Amino acid sequence: MKKNVTIGWTLRESARAKIKVMVKRILNKHGYLPDLQEEAVKTVLAQAELLCA
Repeated sequence: MKKNVTIGWTLRESARAKIKVMVKRILNKHGYLPDLQEEAVKTVLAQAELLCA
């Protein structure tokens, strides 16, 4: 994920969407339950924002 994060990714909706899709693909690949994915994506994005701050 670090490779795909750009400088203003938290501000640009298109960049955030790209990261969301990437996270969903990873979750699908590892068999994560579809009904829990949205909450997991929110958690991952929140953690990434904290790391970049």
